Amino acid sequence: MTNIAICGANGKMGKNIYNCVIERDDCQVVAGIDIYTKEYADFPIVEKPADLPVKPDVIIDFSNPASLDGLLDYCQSTGTPIVVASTGYSDEQIAQIKAAAQQIPVFFTFNMSLGINLLVQLAKKAASVLGDQFDIEIVEKHHNQKIDAPSGTAIMLANAINETLDNSKHYVYDRHSRRQKREKSEIGMHSIRGGTIVGEHEVIFAGHDEVITLSHSAASKSVFAEGAINAAVFLKDQPAGLYDMSLLV
Repeated sequence: MTNIAICGANGKMGKNIYNCVIERDDCQVVAGIDIYTKEYADFPIVEKPADLPVKPDVIIDFSNPASLDGLLDYCQSTGTPIVVASTGYSDEQIAQIKAAAQQIPVFFTFNMSLGINLLVQLAKKAASVLGDQFDIEIVEKHHNQKIDAPSGTAIMLANAINETLDNSKHYVYDRHSRRQKREKSEIGMHSIRGGTIVGEHEVIFAGHDEVITLSHSAASKSVFAEGAINAAVFLKDQPAGLYDMSLLV
């Protein structure tokens, strides 16, 4: 049995995680962390990690990048593994996460969906086969409340493709300001925000007289919750290190 604490317990993803956990018999939620401490289930919710009444086996963080310092301080001081599932981290914060993984088990990915991580693998394979013969564009769509753009998942896809192509590409985010033809070395990144779109990603390989499109669409947030829970159960008995969804795909 894996005892989980949810950071961001009162948020939409926090409640999704709880609802998914209660359908399983390999884990349970023992505590929550949230600036809003109103309780809605049979576990306590505290404002800060330091206030947790019990030490969990794993913390799942679906809160906000502003919570990172307190979480990492707690996890490193107590040896608690953490699944980092929030988005919008700065380069400096990502460096903090990687540094913490030298002391504790850290599971960090830009997207917790198994399907998205399979999409990453398919995009890498397509890039290795198509090489520079095809132009590459990434389109991501999310709900109108999402703050960061492009999404962390779009960046993850672009980075995976670029690494496959020996980091020969650069990213272009805004064609409105570019009055010139598309360069072969570009990966175009496009963000759409509207309505209640949970998350859609397309990787477009456009060649001469043919187009290949790889896509993933999430119908609900539960796909991310289940991925995070699977990661937490996996992480419980792992040694210190940095882990990601490629181990679960």
